[in-house]
Amino acid sequence: MRAPSGYLLAARYRLMEPVGRGGMGTVWRAHDELLNRDVAVKEVRLPTVLDEELRAELCARTEREGRATAMVAHPSVITVFDVVTEDDRPWIVMELLRAKSLEQLIQEQGPLEPRRAAEIGRQILGALRAVHAKGILHRDVKPSNVLVTEDRAVLTDFGLAALEGDVSITQAGIVLGSAGYIAPERVLGSKASPAGDLWSLGATLYTAVEGRGLHGRRTAAAALAALTSGEPIPMTKAGPLAPVLDALLRIDPQTRLDSVRASLMLARVAAGGSAEEPLTSRKPVRPGPAITSPSFARRPAHRGLHRADVTTTALSVPAPRLERKPGEGVHRRRVEQRPAPSAYARFKATVIKLCLPRRFWPRELRKRG
Repeated sequence: MRAPSGYLLAARYRLMEPVGRGGMGTVWRAHDELLNRDVAVKEVRLPTVLDEELRAELCARTEREGRATAMVAHPSVITVFDVVTEDDRPWIVMELLRAKSLEQLIQEQGPLEPRRAAEIGRQILGALRAVHAKGILHRDVKPSNVLVTEDRAVLTDFGLAALEGDVSITQAGIVLGSAGYIAPERVLGSKASPAGDLWSLGATLYTAVEGRGLHGRRTAAAALAALTSGEPIPMTKAGPLAPVLDALLRIDPQTRLDSVRASLMLARVAAGGSAEEPLTSRKPVRPGPAITSPSFARRPAHRGLHRADVTTTALSVPAPRLERKPGEGVHRRRVEQRPAPSAYARFKATVIKLCLPRRFWPRELRKRG
């Protein structure tokens, strides 16, 4: 049962008018009477096939995921202000953006240019990487959950989308999500993973740039059958975005493009380049003068010649002498050691130095100094 206009939620949030509807709930423009500001309130409607125990469990999980999303600070992640449980169902209070959804832009303007779609995808991928780092999976990435303002793109609807990982939901035979944007492994019953969000992002960008859903199928089973049959994905308007879409929309999650490389490729396309080229533009290299390497086959005529008048005749080398001349190879003469002077000679030398001038000293005494 949908709440009426004017309903006061938690004695604080006055519901004004619905601004969006989906299969799992309604988004209201509401007024926070406590802080006197406008907010967006997501009214979650759980499937009626669930029993009371499972409904209570899902409400608790929605509250936990909503609070976890509120801890993610990223410009492309919708800001969650509050999570309220009332009337046996969760309500998510978020920031109110003056924006249009990507689905509305496609309906009004037609397919987007690859460069603009790549920029939107780059920002949404940044939001996915931020919530994945917190252990949160979105599980419902689609054009209607992407809001585009004048300066940014914002991913919304986190609180409900995080319910898919529960085992009991799979046992109940319910797959939460939108047909054509659910990863193939999720349709086959596998557990949700970050790779599944990347596949949904690829399907969202495909719709944005081509103007139609993947393979034009209305149900997820029909789209999955078309993909698994080996039919190539038709792309006529993707242009430089085609390699990114082809890598994101691979059936096997193990071979699917990872978030780091996808972010780099999207940034390249958004900058006006190719997905496989670097972001910085290379300057053209001017051809320089040709450099010829020297040839080593022939030696120049002057190579190895020390004098200009040297002829090419072989020089005769004299044989080494076997005998050495006297004194040859001796650098210094051997100094003979003199015997130490006697006590009398020392006394005599002292008397001569004291009594006679230096010029009258014997030669040996003058040499000693």
